[in-house]
Amino acid sequence: MQLNEPLLAGIKSPQDLQKLSFSELNLLASEIRECIIATVSRNGGHLASNLGVVELTIALHRVFNSPQDKIVWDVGHQCYAHKLITGRYTEFDTLRRLNGLAGFPKSSESPHDSFNTGHASTSISAALGLLAADRIQGGNNRVAAVIGDGALTGGLAYEALSHAGQLGLPLVVILNDNKMSIGPNVGGLSKYLSRLSMKSNYQRFRRNFDNMAKKIPYIGDLFFDMVVRLKRAIKAVFYTDNFFVDLGFEYVGPIGGHAIQQLAEVIRDAGNLGKPVVIHVITRKGKGYGFAENDPGKYHGVSSFLASEGLAEPALSEPGGSLSAFTQVFSEALLKAGQGDGRVAAITAAMEKGTGLNLFKQAFPGRFFDAGIAEAHAVTFAAGLAARGLRPVAAIYSTFMQRAVDGVIHDVCLQNLPVVFALDRSGFVSDDGETHQGLFDISLFRSAPNMAILAPAGKEELEAMLGWSLSNSGPAIIRYPKDVCPAGDPAFLEPVVKGRGVWIRRPGANRRVCVAFTGSLYEQVLDGCQRLAAMGIDVGLYNLRFLKPIDEDYLTGIMDDYELMVFVEEGVKAGGFGEYAAELALRSNCPCRVQVLAVHEKFIPLGKRHELLRLNGLDGEGIAAFVSKALANAYASLAWAEGGK
Repeated sequence: MQLNEPLLAGIKSPQDLQKLSFSELNLLASEIRECIIATVSRNGGHLASNLGVVELTIALHRVFNSPQDKIVWDVGHQCYAHKLITGRYTEFDTLRRLNGLAGFPKSSESPHDSFNTGHASTSISAALGLLAADRIQGGNNRVAAVIGDGALTGGLAYEALSHAGQLGLPLVVILNDNKMSIGPNVGGLSKYLSRLSMKSNYQRFRRNFDNMAKKIPYIGDLFFDMVVRLKRAIKAVFYTDNFFVDLGFEYVGPIGGHAIQQLAEVIRDAGNLGKPVVIHVITRKGKGYGFAENDPGKYHGVSSFLASEGLAEPALSEPGGSLSAFTQVFSEALLKAGQGDGRVAAITAAMEKGTGLNLFKQAFPGRFFDAGIAEAHAVTFAAGLAARGLRPVAAIYSTFMQRAVDGVIHDVCLQNLPVVFALDRSGFVSDDGETHQGLFDISLFRSAPNMAILAPAGKEELEAMLGWSLSNSGPAIIRYPKDVCPAGDPAFLEPVVKGRGVWIRRPGANRRVCVAFTGSLYEQVLDGCQRLAAMGIDVGLYNLRFLKPIDEDYLTGIMDDYELMVFVEEGVKAGGFGEYAAELALRSNCPCRVQVLAVHEKFIPLGKRHELLRLNGLDGEGIAAFVSKALANAYASLAWAEGGK
């Protein structure tokens, strides 16, 4: 690993922090930052968020006795220092690599990861559950939730705060206030926290005065109690407590988030209050790395780069060093649609750049809306826009769309409102692991009445599908991967016909095998067909385009023409398109055999997309092997049946 990290190399568990002085802990913080920068510059990962919480992490582990005491990291993309302190230093160079350390907390990886996280706003709920369970079981352990101000834009966090205040358990909520989630925070909460931060001089004076009062010989404790009662009486008459206090929390802060000793003292005192407490900590995202401090949004999630020079432009962690091609195509197509139709509006849930909506925002700021990390609200808000005649496009990552299923069904589909959902990162997603795979959207939304689901294979199709969806009278999903976007196939230019796909390749008289696929696997099935052709197996290629609705007569007509139909999809098999197609073939008495190649019901670990496709048999080699085996089995069954006659 690193040769200039003597303190960090000696940290085998959080208990080792007790052996170090506060000056040594400050040196340790510098070593941790160097290690994080070196590793992320090689492997990619979340940089700015992790650099901002180094001292806070050290202070927490200095006070808490992990793993008996529990720490829940909201979202979890700021857990690198936590991993280094909890005995994973020697493995840290495997971060975000196949079979390596996850980029998020993972309980199967370490007992110090008390709860798996990867989506925002869950920490307070989970931590409160951990604490309640501990008390029911007779324990007396401490629990802390570390949540950023960005994650507090999610409604789940407020539900948890309300419940925590009601229960009155001694939950420690550390509000890491860095004025950002991935981009600058939006909404009333950000302004409210800024007002609280303005009171920091008062808070500093109060802490110093309280400490001085306690130290007065003989009467210190009595005098301190009198001061506390006096302050409460004055506040009751002249001062309205803040939001957290009104919910039943004690509020401490704001305090500086980069002074380890002060942080440790405050966390220790908060843990002794015996009631829920919010510690408001001000940190600097990207702390200690100038490039990231100056542009923390740019250094939120990065691919590999030269640490001494920073990120090259354009600075996004996408294939080829630029916006992923599918995202770029969508971004430009939506901009064009907005130029041609003043009803088109765009909504994001705190992922403006990641979804490619920044171009639309620059051109039409009055029709662009960032709802914060609140996907469910974003969906229902879009429904409200559509109900008044607009044509909203909500661009949300597939994995985050899971958080808004009820809004899609109840608020959009039930009213058959024309909302377009652009599901970026559908299918396998590189590096982020189980929490970020976009494999469930087909199964989740195929059963929703009125919903159309489209899967483009390339540039021209994505552009045409967006146009079709914006002119459609009901809701539509367009799902596409985080990867390069093919272009130029003549089939991509064929008009979009509701419920029908297009032929990429159609054999002549010899129609034994047809491979029908979801668009994101275009390049993989082409590769597979070339491999099959080398084996002497002639294969038809049918790009499904629509996963719902389906022109069933047209699809059964195709299935009637072939001996073997293989449906290949980048999604979970259970409830997916292939299972529907198999049922359709059975219901329609199609003579062909139907086989489905999709992802088995499991959570997919971290890896690059091409690695995950290979491991799940969805690369060219895997597709060819699956088809050839299915064909061999079909002939074996036929021979057995004929032999039995």
